[in-house]
Amino acid sequence: MTAIAMSDTHQSPLQLQPLLQRAAWLRKLYFTRAAFSFVWVALAFTVAKGSPIVATALLVVYPAWDALANLWDARMTGGAKANPTQVLNAWISALVTVAVAVSLGLKLQLILAIFGAWAIVAGLLQLATAIRRRKSDKGQWVMMLSGAQSALAGGFFVAQQGSAAPVVQTFAGYAGVGAVYFLISGLVILFRKAKGGAGGWASEKG
Repeated sequence: MTAIAMSDTHQSPLQLQPLLQRAAWLRKLYFTRAAFSFVWVALAFTVAKGSPIVATALLVVYPAWDALANLWDARMTGGAKANPTQVLNAWISALVTVAVAVSLGLKLQLILAIFGAWAIVAGLLQLATAIRRRKSDKGQWVMMLSGAQSALAGGFFVAQQGSAAPVVQTFAGYAGVGAVYFLISGLVILFRKAKGGAGGWASEKG
């Protein structure tokens, strides 16, 4: 009975290895996404102010990067079948990339509306992903907050459509907040690993 109880509450090093690998991967993903967004925001508030070409490029690159990041995430955490929300998010981000490029090329004043609708849908999908992962992965409460905040910000962008608000700088505030959320999630994983070691991964949730 003792042996059975021990096997139920403690995982062997072999069983823990996939958990450690997954945690290391998510930490890398969150830090990478945070770094990308911080650089994007810095360019938006500096170079893009004096260069319409850079501003246009930034607006196209952001959803394209989000599509790649979601595909990367899905591939490294079990594939498409195990990660339907990330795959759907990737496809939507890819479509948004095309929509943004077309609207810019045709000089249509729809960018804030496009980004607003995208932020709502992407935020809800991120929230769904974090809820699904909350029992197996660390830092997901931060991703849940990020997803909810994204959906709310999307409504603000839609409301701003037609105003004189600078598109790149308006969206940069959203991107900056998202970067902070990714950074915090990565730090949560890092600090819990340092604090708890292998045993911490087996026992801690969320």
